Amino acid sequence: MKKRYPLVDVVIPVYKPEKEFRKLIERLLRQTCSIHNIIIIQTQCKGYSVRELLSRLRDSDLEKIIIKDIKQSEFNHGLTRNKGMSLSSAEFVIMMTQDAIPADEYMVENLLAPFEDEGVCVAYARQLPRKDCRLVERYVRSFNYPDRDMVKTKDTFETLGIKNIFCSDVCAAYRREEHIRLGGFQETDFNEDMIFAYGAIMAGKKVYYASKAKVIHSHNYSYLQQFRRNIDIGRSQKKFKDIFGQLKSENEGMKLLKSGISYLIKQGKWYYIPDFIIGSGFKFVGYRIGKL
Repeated sequence: MKKRYPLVDVVIPVYKPEKEFRKLIERLLRQTCSIHNIIIIQTQCKGYSVRELLSRLRDSDLEKIIIKDIKQSEFNHGLTRNKGMSLSSAEFVIMMTQDAIPADEYMVENLLAPFEDEGVCVAYARQLPRKDCRLVERYVRSFNYPDRDMVKTKDTFETLGIKNIFCSDVCAAYRREEHIRLGGFQETDFNEDMIFAYGAIMAGKKVYYASKAKVIHSHNYSYLQQFRRNIDIGRSQKKFKDIFGQLKSENEGMKLLKSGISYLIKQGKWYYIPDFIIGSGFKFVGYRIGKL
């Protein structure tokens, strides 16, 4: 007997989509768990068009795609995703970014599996490095996204610290009605996923890291890009200091630095250590400036 899956939609905010975006859509359409609708929130930009990129899809596939245009001034990490959520009537909604590619056809199936536990409100996927990913970033990916599942509740704050609310809308699934009941995403340009995860956990719900649900997603950021990104992260954490003030990111950053150096030494790649330390320094300084 063929397995019956719940109704699920995917929401993807898009800005200046590249050719790889079509690969993302094609892989979503080939999932073992069929997707009801793919809701694309396109921030308008002259010369870029999702409709043109996807024009060669089959008519039956195009029927599943909903495209909503917004102005650049209207985009917000939290509120734009809320808009996508409001366009869905599915039981579950998966948030994705335009540069994350499902690693296989079981991604959606594996991401929804944790919801068999009624207490799970959010489940997020494992992120694997791209082929061109630098060694240091590959280690960071394995540190943040290990190959074992994790369930996070109120009881795990003491052992996990800020990792207890770690969640990523690069690929994360939500119970739609629960998401709405808990107030949705906050108006913020960073950390909307972690802020919601905190609220869900404090409401007695569970956040699940589903390591078998895998997407390919990584960046080779320059020092300056890391610096600017972490300014935004620090600024967001300052805005929500009631949450992040009691969960120090610096502790997790130092743990990553120490374990990363140990890893590079064991791998005989000690010559990557200066790059790792300098990159970490740019992140830390940017983060501290953002918090100020």
